[in-house]
Amino acid sequence: QVQLVESGGGLVQAGGSLRLSCAASGRTFSGYAMGWFRQAPGKEREFVASITRSGANTYYTESVKGRFTISRDNTKNTVYLQMDSLKPEDTAVYYCAAGSNTAPGSSAVEYNYWGQGTQVTVSS
Repeated sequence: QVQLVESGGGLVQAGGSLRLSCAASGRTFSGYAMGWFRQAPGKEREFVASITRSGANTYYTESVKGRFTISRDNTKNTVYLQMDSLKPEDTAVYYCAAGSNTAPGSSAVEYNYWGQGTQVTVSS
């Protein structure tokens, strides 16, 4: 079992920045690929970014490329999502997830464990 707890969400104006953190406990953190997903009201959960076990490779959905950065610190059992140049359309509940697959995919079904989510609201 892996327990995930997100933090860092909040209200920010368009163009601003937030840094989300996801702290993991339980099994060896470095053994999991990590992902961030988000879900806006009335919409399905969507992939945002993912990172391999070592952190050597990262992947992003097109709409956040160049604005968001995913990273991890395996010594702190934490994955981060740095979000810059935020837009109102980034407003959503953001979830981190852990998956045991070697390659971190963009589908939610590839992830085994999920956090409770943190709200990000971007005002125009």
